[in-house]
Amino acid sequence: MTSVASGSRTLRPPRTGRSNGQWAVDGREPLNPNEAFKAADNGLNVRERIETTYARDGFDSIPGEDLHGRFRWWGLYTQRKPGIDGGRTAQLEPHELEDKFFMLRVRTDGQLLSPAHLRVLGGISTDFARESADISDRQNIQYHWIAIEDVPEIWRRLESVGLQTTEACGDTPRGFLGSPVAGVAADEIIDPTELIKVITDRWLGDPELSNLPRKFKTAITGHPSLDVVHEINDISLVGVVHPELGPGYDLWVGGGLSTAPRLAERIGVFVSEEDAPDVWHGVIQIFRDYGFRRMRTKARLKFVMAEWGPAKFREVLETEYLGRALPDGPAPAPATGPGDHVGVHEQKDGRFYVGAAPTVGRISGTKLTTLAELIEQVGADGVRLTAHQKLVVLGVPADGVDTLVAGLEELGLTTTPSPFRRTTMACTGIEYCKLAIVDTKDTATAVIAELENRLAGIELDTPIALHVNGCPNSCARIQTADIGLKGLITTNDAGENVPGFQVHLGGGLASPERDEAGLGRTVRGLKVQASELADYVERLVRRFAEQRAAGESFATWAHRVTDEELT
Repeated sequence: MTSVASGSRTLRPPRTGRSNGQWAVDGREPLNPNEAFKAADNGLNVRERIETTYARDGFDSIPGEDLHGRFRWWGLYTQRKPGIDGGRTAQLEPHELEDKFFMLRVRTDGQLLSPAHLRVLGGISTDFARESADISDRQNIQYHWIAIEDVPEIWRRLESVGLQTTEACGDTPRGFLGSPVAGVAADEIIDPTELIKVITDRWLGDPELSNLPRKFKTAITGHPSLDVVHEINDISLVGVVHPELGPGYDLWVGGGLSTAPRLAERIGVFVSEEDAPDVWHGVIQIFRDYGFRRMRTKARLKFVMAEWGPAKFREVLETEYLGRALPDGPAPAPATGPGDHVGVHEQKDGRFYVGAAPTVGRISGTKLTTLAELIEQVGADGVRLTAHQKLVVLGVPADGVDTLVAGLEELGLTTTPSPFRRTTMACTGIEYCKLAIVDTKDTATAVIAELENRLAGIELDTPIALHVNGCPNSCARIQTADIGLKGLITTNDAGENVPGFQVHLGGGLASPERDEAGLGRTVRGLKVQASELADYVERLVRRFAEQRAAGESFATWAHRVTDEELT
């Protein structure tokens, strides 16, 4: 078979039949407007225009392909205009929904945030973002109310301490999830800190990887709690010990949720620390070259994996991209503990790491700045964010633990949260997101408060995760929650359209309570009004507490009972 040269490797000739827009098969002719604007100008190039033109001339000077497209390559999305109800989300065009302010996403890539980092992050929130700052479940900090005129100064401040918004959004290698306790946990299998740094230093902002079919999400951990939700990322490297080769990583590929959820699959190879950068690079190149670009709804790596399967994926990775075979490897052991790391835990050096829970990830500039002062006061090292909208303070001296815990509590960052405060997550919601249909953050906060009061007398030895999402895109991972809630408009008894939720039950990722991940079930016709959400969850939890078998998890119970018992 004749092959076609392309750079340093060969591509297969085009196949006959309908094109999926795979570069390695069909060529690079853009097949839709999104692919056309990316081909016309690399998204990375917009930074210069932001700094030299748009920040000077203002919002109205920004053309549509930059505003609604290339700005994402630098972590910028226009935010929702206040006062537009959720029933109009699908009826209006983007320019009708958007305000002249931006959400700005700052990636941390599992990095330790020192007091200097926290002061910069807090100062940006206070000076430019009306005190907004949310910890996302991708370990990012998200600001709102950002004006285009302020973006260059924000970048200057972030980059002065080694932080960035490069490729925080867009069809790019988005922010990496890293173990929050990397390098300090006494039971760690392998420390991924240097690996993440090598990959991001080498390839973040590389024009060869900045036009992917869609987003590409990475997770890397060496901790046995499996704390980076590895089953729902495009690529995950999970710490394992090979019986002959020692510590390294197990490779998972093709996870993702949204409207077509799919869990990642093991490729079956053992990845050494030395091979890991090349393996990551090989997988992302497979996505770039073989990802389906014709239809954006099919443009994630999970669709390639669904078509190929792990065996073919491994073959292509080894033969076309690595040029060598990888050894077979073991699977990770079941999770040893909660992956949010909430509470006080001893490190391998005798100091402590302390995990704390804000409410649904919401924080502020003032709290970030005060947190920096508290960390310095007790002599700790800094903070890492988690994949569960939490934060972990690392390197706390034994004699500073009590002072830190008390100080965190004063900031609303508790180390002993109630079960529902600990396990509830919420996406941005209608407050700022143009895709959202319902409020999420305030709704979830109110529900937590109600459940803390109503269910105070019920003893549960298993967590029940509540995830609240404002639209079908599952930024809050609704299909992998015990109780996942997808925002929609429903009808009340008076025939009025009101905010509500479709319910997903019994999902979950790796945890001590379950051996493997699974997606939740939906109950046909079940929709819950937002105003009745606390009532519904209370009823469901009480029913579970009454009916569960000894040691039974909520997910197991939810999958075995009838639809009627879940309403």
